[in-house]
Amino acid sequence: MAERVLVIGSGGREHALAWKLAQSPHVQQVLVAPGNAGTANSGKISNSAVSVNNHSILAQYCKDHNVGLVVVGPEVPLAAGIVDDLTAAGVTCFGPSAKAAQLEASKSFSKSFMDRHNIPTARWNSFTDPQDACKYIQDAEFPALVVKASGLAAGKGVVVARDKDEARKAVLDIMKDKAFGSAGETVVVEEQLEGEEVSCLCFSDGITVSPMPPAQDHKRLLDGDQGPNTGGMGAYCPTPQVSEEVLQEIKRSVLQKTVDGMREEGTPYVGVLYAGVMLTKQGPKVLEFNCRFGDPECQVLMPLLKSDLYEVLKNTLQADLSSSPVQWLENSTAVTVVMASGGYPASYKKGLEITGLSQVSEMGIQVFHAGTALKEGGGVITSGGRVLTVTAVRPTLESALCSANEGVAVISFPDAVYRRDIGHHAITYLTRTRGLTYKDSGVDIAAGNRLVDVIKPLAKATSRPGQSSLVYQESDLPLSQLSHYVVITARIAQACGIHSTLGQDLVAMCVNDVLAQGAEPLFFLDYFSCGHLDVRVASSVIGGIADACQMAGCALLGGETAEMPGVYGPSDYDLAGFCVGAVERGAVLPRLKDIMEGDLLIGVASSGLHSNGFSLVRKILERTSLQYSSPAPFGQPGQNIGEVLLTPTKIYSRLLQPILRSGAVKAYAHITGGGLLENIPRILPPELAVDLDASRWRIPAVFSWLQREGSLSEEEMSRTFNCGLGAVLVVSKQDAQRVLRLLQAQEEAWIVGSLAHKQPGAETVVIRNLEQSLKDSPGRSPDTSVLQNGALHGEHSTRKRTRVAVLISGTGTNLQALMEQVKKPSSSAEIVMVISNRPGVMGLKRASMAVLFVCQVVDHKLYGSRAEFDGTIDKVLEEFRVELVCLAGFMRILTGPFVRKWSGKMLNIHPSLLPSFKGVNAQKQALQAGVRVTGCTVHFVAEEVDAGAIVVQEAVPILVTDTEDSLSERIREAEHRAFPAALELVGSGAVKLRDDGRLVWNQSVQG
Repeated sequence: MAERVLVIGSGGREHALAWKLAQSPHVQQVLVAPGNAGTANSGKISNSAVSVNNHSILAQYCKDHNVGLVVVGPEVPLAAGIVDDLTAAGVTCFGPSAKAAQLEASKSFSKSFMDRHNIPTARWNSFTDPQDACKYIQDAEFPALVVKASGLAAGKGVVVARDKDEARKAVLDIMKDKAFGSAGETVVVEEQLEGEEVSCLCFSDGITVSPMPPAQDHKRLLDGDQGPNTGGMGAYCPTPQVSEEVLQEIKRSVLQKTVDGMREEGTPYVGVLYAGVMLTKQGPKVLEFNCRFGDPECQVLMPLLKSDLYEVLKNTLQADLSSSPVQWLENSTAVTVVMASGGYPASYKKGLEITGLSQVSEMGIQVFHAGTALKEGGGVITSGGRVLTVTAVRPTLESALCSANEGVAVISFPDAVYRRDIGHHAITYLTRTRGLTYKDSGVDIAAGNRLVDVIKPLAKATSRPGQSSLVYQESDLPLSQLSHYVVITARIAQACGIHSTLGQDLVAMCVNDVLAQGAEPLFFLDYFSCGHLDVRVASSVIGGIADACQMAGCALLGGETAEMPGVYGPSDYDLAGFCVGAVERGAVLPRLKDIMEGDLLIGVASSGLHSNGFSLVRKILERTSLQYSSPAPFGQPGQNIGEVLLTPTKIYSRLLQPILRSGAVKAYAHITGGGLLENIPRILPPELAVDLDASRWRIPAVFSWLQREGSLSEEEMSRTFNCGLGAVLVVSKQDAQRVLRLLQAQEEAWIVGSLAHKQPGAETVVIRNLEQSLKDSPGRSPDTSVLQNGALHGEHSTRKRTRVAVLISGTGTNLQALMEQVKKPSSSAEIVMVISNRPGVMGLKRASMAVLFVCQVVDHKLYGSRAEFDGTIDKVLEEFRVELVCLAGFMRILTGPFVRKWSGKMLNIHPSLLPSFKGVNAQKQALQAGVRVTGCTVHFVAEEVDAGAIVVQEAVPILVTDTEDSLSERIREAEHRAFPAALELVGSGAVKLRDDGRLVWNQSVQG
């Protein structure tokens, strides 16, 4: 016997549910309370005026009208206990209980529940005091930029802030100004996740979950994800970004875990569970839970549902989902576009007439009503913010979006607002241009890895007692790949006439691999084969090998030369090397048992490509039509492309051996073929994953150029190249700073990441900020602030470096001294930019060669007044958040307002012992005065020239033989000591300028 069904709600979601239920032969009539114009007298569907807020009256109504099933659409009735009350009264109701609905009704409960049951989600905390929330935002070790009202806020109670100030403002708006009423009495502040957001819904009978196809909502009002947040402006389903493998992982680690956890806590979850999921590089993570169908997700899911919705709901209530699988349309995509009132989501007009609805139905497009009402005398008018959802089902996403947009174009009401780009993320994903890959150039890393797996047991079977197979290996790469890179490199060497660097490449690749086992390289053998023996070329290559062996501290015992015409071309040659090292058995790396979650990763700088990826480089060069002899668009001025590419591989033996002997290093990955993604996992236990942050190290410009010109994906870059890291060390948090200082005494090195527990289905190596760092390089200083795991870079873990700008006009010799100072790990300062008022000066060239900061010309000749020029300088300094300005040969007199604004934050250096010999030609003045001592002075800048408080002075004796030039040279040497010393005093806070112009010395900082 057919039943009467009552749907609670008035939106597009409820219209879609009623529309689908009405298609069931088991359903006699669908009542919608209160409904809208679309659910009023439409076939089996009609509206009901019964009160849905008084559950006793509603229960009696259901009994009086023989309602066999109540389906609850919105979240508020669920949280109010409508299911509990109707069920207690003997009325069958679909939806979770009020206690189960806490997953949506209380963000704080939901986040705590996820923590209890190990469901992946963003890091978070909840607060009832706004000041505590603001302090958490300020101090968090991660970007705590998502602020949520804990209670129900009609899907609008979430603020994703751009920065900490905006996040703190959101807290105050929600908690003090009551932007979301009582829903904001508690706020949840959580980590901002990066990735693609999708909606993953399922039916749950309390035991079994039956996932629906994944959908994607569009929250922003306008095209391109611009404008304010809304309840949703459209959706599409399914999402191609979610593979079947990922969907199964979401089912296992999120949906099923949630249902199991609720049952374990005595609150079985029966109904629809909606997980908002972010697809991060660490795996899927839950943003929030909803306890009902989404709106507008429901409007794309119902048209794709092949099964009878009434039967599905009944099976869910009877705990019978496992024996009755839910069926969905295949090879079909649904798109829904929301038409909203002008002014939404703020105030808007109501009662505007809607036209064109009858024409749309003839186009095979379904319109689900939301904020609509019947007009007296006939017709439909607007009555809400979101008015209509126009839904099309077609074989492809593009055709479904086109049809939905055509339907929207037929419908009209004044000031209608809608988006035209629903599904643009998926369309971009489906139509993305595939960049070059290493495999395109003929090198298949995956095939190489498979070969390694095959030959490892063969090699192991030959082992002898007392022999460590780890030390006897040349490389984890198959010989064919190792040989391949040498041939390609040799071709570049032939084109450039440079052969000696290949010897260092060969030795470095072998020696660094031996070091990775913790071993000291002892001796090396080489093999040189060619088509025609050119003595000059061969001796250059072998000479390079000998020099490299000296650098590595190992002996070159000899080798073999083979001339094989017919096998090689006349100018072709190939190289192979063999290195033997020794290590105490207890010191072999990696020490897998010692490696643990929370350990830090220290990256040691590479010199460039390190002989890997040359086949792909060649492909990219072919695409750009450049030659090896062409001027390099990267590297140092005057170099051609071949010279940069042939920059020899760094040999790390003398740098790393003392550190390895100390026992502080648990593992060392030599970053060769396979890049960061392939090499680091080889040294780790399988249960750990790597979290790298590319903003933490300097990426050489060659990698940025290759990525851009080859349209290489982040994955291809990090799987093919070292991206600036030639070696990665695993150390404990306690040892990290000590090891870092030892490395930085001789080489660039950074703390670049940490180890974490590997989530099921997650990538072993995640590299954050790689794409942006490649775009920013060169000109970007590595970020030395707090890592997401709380680890710090630099020597002092309790302070950040003072941000410094240096203003120059000429040669920049003092700039060079300041640059050398801030390179030191102990420095309290970092140079973030250099500004010159003259283009093309030597100081700019010094700065640009460092490629660690921004160089900018603000030409004073282009400004009508000093005030206008100073104003521009001030804006630039503010933009880069400069905290201290150093004038290093800046030949402009600054205006009073500028000097007053930067009082106590601006240093100058003068070539005399002030207050003597102020102004220009100080050296000449000293010689003419006949004094026996002069020197240099670093002082704060005051409005009077050379009159500010003195920070550092250094005396220079005047010799009887001194000329102006010789005296200037000795004073300049003193300046190179005094200016960095003053920079550290002011940058560390040891010296400050009081309001009265006097100095304050902070002895605790100084000491």
